[in-house]
Amino acid sequence: MMTGSDLSHWTPRPLPGTEPIAGRHVTVEPIVDETRFAELFAVFEGHDRLWDYLAYGPFETQDAFASFAVGTYLGPDPLFHAIVPTGSQRAEGVAALMRLDPANGVGEIGHICLGPSLQMTRAASEAFYLLFRRLFDELGYRRLEWKCNDANAPSKRAADRLGFRFEGLFRQHMVTKGRNRDTAWYAILDGEWPQVRAGFEAWLDDGNFDGDGRQRRSLAECRARP
Repeated sequence: MMTGSDLSHWTPRPLPGTEPIAGRHVTVEPIVDETRFAELFAVFEGHDRLWDYLAYGPFETQDAFASFAVGTYLGPDPLFHAIVPTGSQRAEGVAALMRLDPANGVGEIGHICLGPSLQMTRAASEAFYLLFRRLFDELGYRRLEWKCNDANAPSKRAADRLGFRFEGLFRQHMVTKGRNRDTAWYAILDGEWPQVRAGFEAWLDDGNFDGDGRQRRSLAECRARP
């Protein structure tokens, strides 16, 4: 970790690569081929609202989705990851590490699309933790960004819950699906990461859940007092 203004010993950071990241409840797999496409379409099919704030979708057929995925999910940046819960062993969502800037140690997480079965689960939260840990702990990045449509209230709540800090609003930033998009910007810095990481680890601990799987403390509470 290298915080503050003295960066005299700074060196460019590596790119994330394509090694899967295994956790207790989920594995996050960089998408390098079409293996998971049918699973993803099956999870997304019929849930058109998942695509409301993405620049693409929904997709009526598996062929249409596969054609899109080949052109979008396969590439180095955005580097898409399939989110594969341990219980199902199938891909139930995607997230991408993107706009990677190794020279400055900056990356972004985006293109997030979680199937209904993955939403609001320990597996989903652990997937974010694993991706954040890769950038900060394994690769030594200084900054991780989250950007979303300012009208996307669930995404803004997710950013707050996961430990990002709101940095400002870029007005009339984009045109998406024929509509204006004002973009809300959030970030976690390397100096903030230890507290965010401790919060994740306290929240994910088995002791934080009762016999019915309900959390005892929220992620925000765990971050405030790990």
